[in-house]
Amino acid sequence: KFSLLPLPLSLLLLLPSAICASHAQAQAFPSPLSPFHFFLLSHPLFPSFFRLHQHHISSLSLSNLPSPISNSPLRFSPQIRTKMEAVAAAPSPSPQPHFPHDAAAAAASPKPYKKSLVTSLMEAATLRTPSFKEDNYLVSNLKPSDKKALQELQDKLSAAAGAPCSMWGIDLLSSDDKATVILLKFLRARDFKVPESLSMLEKCLAWRKEFGADSVVEEDLGFKQLEGVVAYMQGFDREGHPVCYNAYGVFKDKEMYEKVFGDEEKLQRFLRWRVQVLERGIHLLHFKPGGVNSIIQVTDMKDMPKRELRVASNHILSLFQDNYPEMVARKVIFINVPWYFSVLYSMFSPFLTQRTKSKFVISKEGNVAETLYKFIRPEDVPVQYGGLSRSGDLHNDPPKPASEFAIKGGEKVNIQIEGIEAGATITWDIVVGGWELEYSAEFVPNAEGSYTIAVEKQRKVNASEEAIHNSYTAREAGKMVLSVDNSASRRRKVAAYRYFVRKSAMV
Repeated sequence: KFSLLPLPLSLLLLLPSAICASHAQAQAFPSPLSPFHFFLLSHPLFPSFFRLHQHHISSLSLSNLPSPISNSPLRFSPQIRTKMEAVAAAPSPSPQPHFPHDAAAAAASPKPYKKSLVTSLMEAATLRTPSFKEDNYLVSNLKPSDKKALQELQDKLSAAAGAPCSMWGIDLLSSDDKATVILLKFLRARDFKVPESLSMLEKCLAWRKEFGADSVVEEDLGFKQLEGVVAYMQGFDREGHPVCYNAYGVFKDKEMYEKVFGDEEKLQRFLRWRVQVLERGIHLLHFKPGGVNSIIQVTDMKDMPKRELRVASNHILSLFQDNYPEMVARKVIFINVPWYFSVLYSMFSPFLTQRTKSKFVISKEGNVAETLYKFIRPEDVPVQYGGLSRSGDLHNDPPKPASEFAIKGGEKVNIQIEGIEAGATITWDIVVGGWELEYSAEFVPNAEGSYTIAVEKQRKVNASEEAIHNSYTAREAGKMVLSVDNSASRRRKVAAYRYFVRKSAMV
């Protein structure tokens, strides 16, 4: 009998397609539900997200699928797709469900497919590959049918609007490129189906007016203790997309959980705060064809409570899926992923195409810095994730660029900063992803006969330590040597450092 492991949120984003794939194989080779399926279906959080694909599991027979397999936001390998489409097209008697449900509900036609935030993330979060390019919102690149849909949506919105309608200060009735970008987001969210896109847009406009979304950014909602901890915008990726970090591990503390989610009023206030964070990120977007029009999401799964956040996560999903279409760029990055996620992911990843798998970046504990450096420069990565960015830096000038390097297993690297004059002060930051190595800093005078000064004695730096920040004022000309010794490890590690020298004011 399988025990209920705390299934992580990110795994739930992909499970529906994995189960559909395994069900397709079961049609060719009939067999009862495996213990793995029972484990997935019985997990407490699973129904909240699986409802997004509930029409796929009204029965374990794929002949019930209400829409072609090709319309699914997830892409399966050709072999699995062929089997699934063959089964879906084949006539069959009314199948017997493997779990109880209302007979009248079963006879009713399936509900229309409704995208969630996570589904939108999965479709939009795609890495650059030869076969895929992130949408640049250039009208000239649209297919003729999509151009026609855009014009039709503009005409219908203009005819239906009884008053000026705008989002994020952009008049949607204008012919401005910014308005076009927003309309294309709603069209893409509904597969360029104009009636559905218009309905979604009108409901979103009504919600923004009722919710007060345009003014929420300036409100003080009393969550200072959550800023920079739970959900926050910090820095940009290498292509200029704003980065939103999500880390809900703090709610593992029951006292903190009760303080934020203790009653309905507190929950609603938290939801308003979460919308505030997203709105701040959206204000950083260009809303221009070829510009930065979406946000990067990084989700930290360390210590994330599952059952406790079910209600809050459902509310957030509902708000975001209906009112913020196509706002997440190319990929979703999951860090500090538990070991059991990797095991389960490997079980169904063969059923997905490379394109689908490339939409997600998954990083285990210990590989966080190495993963984030691929997409975000070290000076923009928060210190708690192996970067050099501290929350206080956000209020200052743009961060000073850092130099990146790698330390091979069994290697020692000495970084020499030369040209330091007498009386000058040198300030430096240095970090190594996953540390677990020896570090030291010393000042070496240029004059012969002078003694080397141990600024920081050699010590072992633990994996949990953040970037080292220090400074030293030289009494004589010389150089600073920063040493990182990875001799005791076989593992290659990424690292970064930066420095600046302030000369003495004395003449």
